[in-house]
Amino acid sequence: QVQLVESGGGLVQPGGSLRLSCAASGSDFNVYAMGWYRQAPGGQRELVATTSSNGNRNYADSVRGRFTISPDNAKYTVHLQMNSLKPEDTAVYYCYATLAFYTAPSRAVDYWGQGTQVIVSS
Repeated sequence: QVQLVESGGGLVQPGGSLRLSCAASGSDFNVYAMGWYRQAPGGQRELVATTSSNGNRNYADSVRGRFTISPDNAKYTVHLQMNSLKPEDTAVYYCYATLAFYTAPSRAVDYWGQGTQVIVSS
């Protein structure tokens, strides 16, 4: 009943910037948190950045100071502005949302996007 649609991935040179977006479609739910994970080829999936309904934002040490996560709660959308990109940022980036439907407000459910490829290379 809920879909997460990601956009903004692509190829960029080192030092460049890219902006990822993720929108949750659907209705009759409250979003508690949204964020991004990434997985490099042959690597483990790791947390990149998250934002929650209380305003807290968390970043992986490897991206802090370069990446900025910003929510648009009214539109169930989250953006990830990525600056000063490095080759090691190359990965598939996955959006997630933690939400609860009005009919079950105490039951939080995680939804995931399909992933969008980010390649940082000269």
